[in-house]
Amino acid sequence: MNILISNDDGIHARGLRVLADALSSLGEVWVVAPDRERSAASHSLTLNRPLRVTKVGPTWYTVDGTPTDCVALAVMGMVKRKFDLVASGINLGGNMGDDVTYSGTVSAAFEATLLGVPAFAISVAADRRVDFSTAGRIAVTLAELIAKNGLPANTLLNVNVPNLRPSEIKGVAITQQGRRHYGDIIVRKVDPRGKAYYWIGGKEPRWEPSEESDYAAVMSGCISITPLHLDLTNTGALEELRRWEFPWRTWEEAGSHQRSKPRTQKKRNSTAA
Repeated sequence: MNILISNDDGIHARGLRVLADALSSLGEVWVVAPDRERSAASHSLTLNRPLRVTKVGPTWYTVDGTPTDCVALAVMGMVKRKFDLVASGINLGGNMGDDVTYSGTVSAAFEATLLGVPAFAISVAADRRVDFSTAGRIAVTLAELIAKNGLPANTLLNVNVPNLRPSEIKGVAITQQGRRHYGDIIVRKVDPRGKAYYWIGGKEPRWEPSEESDYAAVMSGCISITPLHLDLTNTGALEELRRWEFPWRTWEEAGSHQRSKPRTQKKRNSTAA
């Protein structure tokens, strides 16, 4: 089994080493990770400059780019392997609810799924005195189950683990993505020259109550596993939007014969000179 590992905490992150060591029991592990912390990089791809890669071990590489860059490079040919699985993490801090849209950890798994490789992202919901042992164990279990059962089409798994020892875990919950509301997240300061600058931060978020959410599962002591789909279409809103009045005919009104009819240029008559 060929396994690719990446993260957004950078090549020196302790969670990355724990994940690599844990999954090495299942096959050959390759690590391609950012050369520094890239938290909240989201699904950012570097297109405006070349990427530099440094080999730091027999199967370990750093990239001066984003987690998405790392996975794209590795899967599309930088590493001469066909990967059976991509695992991203173990992230320092949870990636629950709306965080999945910002997370570089989740985006690394997202990129792998786009490229046709089964993937999961895994995080520990704590930022201090973190115990990665439980996350390492569930990562191995998930890798084995994915190898046995596969994943639904266009689906990745987002895993969040309580900061508890394996013996303290209450169970595993298959969950939905939660929702949360931020308070004052913009902090304005003034520098010694009197110019304003800003930090994006502020109060702790307030979570919407939902027993089915990733947040509720983790807070109850369970490991949360949320299946995420590549298709972001809100199918429930399609019919509502189709009732809106537009100044042009809708796709349906135009008729399939007109939609599919290719545009062709008329041939010009010509005579030989």
